Amino acid sequence: MKDFARLYAALDSTTSTNEKIARLEAYFRAADPKDAVWALYILLEKARKSVVTSNVLRKHFLSLGLVPEWLFEESRAHVGDTAETVALLLVSLGFGKGEAWELPLHVWMETEIPKARVKAKGTSKEFTEERQRELLLTWWRHLPEDEVYILHKILTGAFRVGVSSGLVLKALAAALDADLPSLTHRLTGDWEPTEAFYRSLTDQGGPALNPSQPYPFMLAYPLEPEFQPGPQWQLEHKWDGIRAQVIRRAGETFIWSRGEDLVTGQFPELVEAFEGVPDGTVIDGEIVAWGEGRPLLFSVLQTRLGRKKVTEKERREAPVHLMAYDLLEQDGLDLRAESLEARRGRLEAFLEIHPIDRVHLTELLSARDREELERLRVEARERGAEGLMVKRKDSPYLEGRKKGYWWKHKVDPYALDAVLMYAQAGSGRRSNLFTDYTFGLWDGDRLVPFAKAYSGLTDGEIAELDRWIRQNTLDKFGPARTVRPVQVFEIAFEGIAPSARHKSGIAVRFPRILRWRKDKRPFEADTLGAAFALLPQEMSGASEELVADAFGDS
Repeated sequence: MKDFARLYAALDSTTSTNEKIARLEAYFRAADPKDAVWALYILLEKARKSVVTSNVLRKHFLSLGLVPEWLFEESRAHVGDTAETVALLLVSLGFGKGEAWELPLHVWMETEIPKARVKAKGTSKEFTEERQRELLLTWWRHLPEDEVYILHKILTGAFRVGVSSGLVLKALAAALDADLPSLTHRLTGDWEPTEAFYRSLTDQGGPALNPSQPYPFMLAYPLEPEFQPGPQWQLEHKWDGIRAQVIRRAGETFIWSRGEDLVTGQFPELVEAFEGVPDGTVIDGEIVAWGEGRPLLFSVLQTRLGRKKVTEKERREAPVHLMAYDLLEQDGLDLRAESLEARRGRLEAFLEIHPIDRVHLTELLSARDREELERLRVEARERGAEGLMVKRKDSPYLEGRKKGYWWKHKVDPYALDAVLMYAQAGSGRRSNLFTDYTFGLWDGDRLVPFAKAYSGLTDGEIAELDRWIRQNTLDKFGPARTVRPVQVFEIAFEGIAPSARHKSGIAVRFPRILRWRKDKRPFEADTLGAAFALLPQEMSGASEELVADAFGDS
């Protein structure tokens, strides 16, 4: 754990990409493979399961009676993170002074940390919260601040460090003298963090791939302003759903999201549709909610996400289809090195021979010039899409973003002027600043919260707004503050839908701050009615019902 803590500190203390790669490479060269494979697992953010929640961590710490709850809450509001707050307070209280533990990382991950999971009462392996508290107390006595902080983040499944998976894999490839594309493929999807698996990564032949193994996703850059269409480019709609690879191998179907989550159980109708598909097939596409012959709003699809089991009712209310646009594997043959044009031809022929229920081939579009391209982009929203994809016909299927091959050209976001209502401290390097904001729209003479946003302001604007918030606080609720409702901001968002769960009666997708409207007075901000006017026409009836649910018949 000590070496991994040093690595974390080194990565967290620099913004230099080359320095981060050098630190990672040095770690992987020196580390015991049993530890290196766990470090890799954590850095690639695969250790995301929570063993102890932040609330439980807080409860066990407060049960020691060494700090009053109000002081903990004030500290938490300043730091912005429970795990870090507890670690800092433990140090200030003199913990971590016991005999230092020199347990390697793999022992922590395989033996120690699993001990902290509370088992259900009545089972043969019952493990109570009281015993959990005693275990944490033992760890706190023997671990220094940097290690206790990392322990907390792993326990809560919230470990993050400022380094991308691409940098980690680049450093690992250098340390192992391995081929980066091959290494990236082997480490995509599920794998077991064992010493044997780590040692197999240096085998150029590679271990046998798990049948469920996806390919690393190819991604796109935002389209550059000077781009001009031409015959070398393929145009298609950018669908508003879940990017996925549907894999048929070994008589089974596997569905992977772009975030490397196995989401097969969330889409049983696609599993059923692929039962007759030949083994050795991998299709890349977008899973969308589907109704009346066209894609539905993303908010409909959201009702299916994150569920271990989908009910028949959910299947009826949010049916899904796959918009297919690439064939990555056919008859077990990896097609990624072929051109997009060749893969598209293969996909068309494949679906002609093997039509799949609930699978649609994306339509190819054409634009003679930039003006026509912009017209297609504007019209995309009417088709249930969020813009256009522009791809070079000669492009192979590569890992991640490779400039010059694939571009995305999204429709302009929706935007409304809203009033700042609440503020909360951020996390990480911004934990001492108010950076998380709640904005409201007018409903008559009152403000109703409609969106939360934390991005879009410059560092200078954040510092200025932070000072204003501290001087204009009206009330405090835990880490949040109510402020004088006078500051107006233009808020952009990608989508809007009715929602019975929100007080406003609507939910917006990907809200962010476009600009601070210092030129506007609060009563000039937009109304809730203006937000409902943005709803797709077919949903206006539903929105009226939700308004009645949220506010009565006012």
